[in-house]
Amino acid sequence: MNKVSAETFENIYYEYSDKIYGYIFMYVNNKEIAEDLTQDTFIKAYKHFHQFNGESHIFTWLVRISRNVAIDYIRKRNRFKFFSIEKYQFDSGHDTPVEIMVKGEKTARLYAAIHALKLSYQEVLILRKIKEFSIKETAQVLGWNENKVKITTSRAMAALKKEMEKRGDTLEGVI
Repeated sequence: MNKVSAETFENIYYEYSDKIYGYIFMYVNNKEIAEDLTQDTFIKAYKHFHQFNGESHIFTWLVRISRNVAIDYIRKRNRFKFFSIEKYQFDSGHDTPVEIMVKGEKTARLYAAIHALKLSYQEVLILRKIKEFSIKETAQVLGWNENKVKITTSRAMAALKKEMEKRGDTLEGVI
């Protein structure tokens, strides 16, 4: 694909912008910054659409761009904030207030433990366990081979389990 029409790209934007925003928000934990970085992602994607060769799914390609945009932002700001738990702590509208509170506390502890891990472990856990990307999609986003994704995921889960135990917690029922 060399060029993309404005109408086609607009459809791509409407289909994937919320997902890209959610992914970026996990990195920056700020609505306005996530909105700006989402816009930057789609501007870059539009400008470089000629580089999209169709070997991966368009969403995977967009996530890779958004990851680079978010990491560039983080490096420029010389800080790393993890993602908000609010989006992920409520599964059902039928939970009691106590159940909601318990889920929120478990989720907060889980994300604090993930945040304590090294960046490569955080990234692979976000993509594989939270965003539920396939091994192939994760490899494409991170620029790794599939074997490295499998090994790193396994090591990240072991490190997360160890971190949770160190904090007096378990992974049971959270991932």
